[in-house]
Amino acid sequence: MNLVSLSIESIQLGHPLPFALRGTDGALLAKKGYVVRSLEELATMVGRGRQLCVDTDESGESYRAYLAQLQRMLIADTNLGQIAAMKMSAAEDPVARERGRVLPEWPELQLRATQLLRAPSPADFAGRFQPLLEELARHCENTPDATLLALVYLSAQEARMYSATHSMLVSCVCMVVAREMFRWPDARVHVLGSAALTMNIGMSELQDQLAQQSHPLTAQQIAAVEAHSARSEAMLRQLGVSDAVWLEAVRCHHHRTPGPLAGKSEAQQMARLIQRADLFGARLAPRAARLPMPVTAAMQASYYDEAQQVDEAGASLVKTLGVYPPGSFVRLASKEVGVVIRRGVTATTPRVAVLTNRDGMPTGEPIPRDTGMPPWKVTGVVASRDVRVSLPLDRLLALA
Repeated sequence: MNLVSLSIESIQLGHPLPFALRGTDGALLAKKGYVVRSLEELATMVGRGRQLCVDTDESGESYRAYLAQLQRMLIADTNLGQIAAMKMSAAEDPVARERGRVLPEWPELQLRATQLLRAPSPADFAGRFQPLLEELARHCENTPDATLLALVYLSAQEARMYSATHSMLVSCVCMVVAREMFRWPDARVHVLGSAALTMNIGMSELQDQLAQQSHPLTAQQIAAVEAHSARSEAMLRQLGVSDAVWLEAVRCHHHRTPGPLAGKSEAQQMARLIQRADLFGARLAPRAARLPMPVTAAMQASYYDEAQQVDEAGASLVKTLGVYPPGSFVRLASKEVGVVIRRGVTATTPRVAVLTNRDGMPTGEPIPRDTGMPPWKVTGVVASRDVRVSLPLDRLLALA
């Protein structure tokens, strides 16, 4: 048996393992094909085995990809410390993965969602809505980190199509939390995603206008915002939506109802999770009248309820996304600045792609960092406006 350390961050939640996982003593922790469902389950495995390892005789293509990556690092004259820290990955070889991977066209999804939510029609609403929701749900299930990365990243920049981008973010956050933390069945997750995606359909155009408005809201605008939940429910009924849970979740998604989820109905549980995710997403987004909040402040707003007690739905959101969710910018102990591209084993140890070095100069190519290692520990968040390097979203998604 020839054991090699495995990069924990490379294990994709919800996907079959490409090889058996073993501890440092060779003890079997999980068989090939086993599906790891949550970060908590992964952390338990690490605790049992002290470290996750792979027997190279059992790993096939993954071990060959690991050797190829080491070879590329040697050719590139990479620092010996980074080479020594290199671990095997549960994912495919990045080059091979990128050749066969089709990334979502997020600008196209933003446009589709904007057109649908601004001008819905009973004649074709279901035919346009269901494919959009199903595509988002598929991305949440198959590539949750890349999906969160895209939507958090876009939300920190988007003002023109704010309403649709915000609704997609809230919908995807809710679906990821419901699947990974609450283990809700697919049918229930889809109803939750549907409610979150349509929560603001009664004021979508106004919401886009307000995102770019620098003067205070008028009395008429305030009245429209306060009535939008009921208006959204009424519009959905006119559009042919008859699911009672979906409609009630939309109607109640701005209700302030702290307390244990177990004491709430199915629709009220969904509404509370949507409300917490809505708070989180709204604070990330820029407005003409204010700057976006740091991601940690947005998380804190979701974590505590109206009485400043820990909120069950909000805490589940933070546990699932991590303190530094994909798409947020952070500073490391090395003084480097990067963007979070993937959640880590714990809430405070995400995988980061470094964009600027300790002197503030662009790195050229993003450099992956494992923030679970002391030299690259996260020391704080950085506002997106203060990051002077702009990379195309697809370049970042290729690393997630």
